[in-house]
Amino acid sequence: MDIRINISHNGIWDKPFLCYEFSNRSCQKFVYPLETRIFLYILFSASSIITIIGNLLVIITVVHFRQLHTPTNYLILSLAVADLLVGGVVMPPSMLRSIETCWYLGDLFCKIHSSLDVTLCTASILNLCIISLDRYYAICHPFQYHSKMTSLATLVMIIICWTVSAVLGFGMIFMELNILGVEDFYYENVDCNGRCLVFQSREVAVFMSLACFYIPAFVMLCVYLKILHEAQRQVQAIQSVNSELKKEGKATKTLAIIVGVFLTFWIPFFLCNLIDPFIGYSVPPLLFDLFLWVGYYNSTCNPIVYAFFYSWFRHAFRVILSGGIFQSNSSRTILL
Repeated sequence: MDIRINISHNGIWDKPFLCYEFSNRSCQKFVYPLETRIFLYILFSASSIITIIGNLLVIITVVHFRQLHTPTNYLILSLAVADLLVGGVVMPPSMLRSIETCWYLGDLFCKIHSSLDVTLCTASILNLCIISLDRYYAICHPFQYHSKMTSLATLVMIIICWTVSAVLGFGMIFMELNILGVEDFYYENVDCNGRCLVFQSREVAVFMSLACFYIPAFVMLCVYLKILHEAQRQVQAIQSVNSELKKEGKATKTLAIIVGVFLTFWIPFFLCNLIDPFIGYSVPPLLFDLFLWVGYYNSTCNPIVYAFFYSWFRHAFRVILSGGIFQSNSSRTILL
């Protein structure tokens, strides 16, 4: 590994900062100024707390109010669980790694954290894929919707979504498939004490990027273009005949915005993830880390989108925050 020597202000040659001072395999450490570290801890901690609270509100809303016990909202519930885990399980260790620029939580927890990171990101986009299919049947095949998108069918799709995500995340990390074919390069040039990252060979980077992001994103875009075309064709019926179609159209627009937000937040990271192995792993770690946090913030934004576009979610949030859910029969509250 390239060890660079720093020159201090008084002209004395100093060794670089190390994650583990007494290890000859220690990674280098970048030390932020104290003010910067305090600011970043406050920023990332607030982001984690907001993500947890926002998604917890969504989860309580869907679980508590019987009016919201629908297949579409079960999918939103599954997505909120993934986002909650990002805020509560993934963000805090990532905060320590990003600010301290070293990993001090052990190799085993590094593998668990990396696996959860991949799993939850994949679960989010696969949940959004299922949501797009739900909207497709609701708008394009309204008479078949209730027979095809049943609660049981939705549950099966959610189970498949989480199973596939866990297999990809935990399987890749714990079986070390991510370094398959480049083991020598990884252990000689990348691996060191104090580093926790998901290093990928070219083949694995292409496969994981396609499987976890690009193919599902392409499917979602195609489905929503089809939905948009069909919705425009039905616009007269929505306006003058069927109020239920009106509601479905509004829900589709909101969920399309959620998908757009997801793609916007995650595209920078997955572009870097795909390109990095082909340019000699030369993407600066700081840039990689920045784009990863931008992706995390998608989990923070989803509940905000719900609250902003769904009046019944806003009503539910007010009931929850005011303690109204502790009243008898509050689960039967009609949310406007």
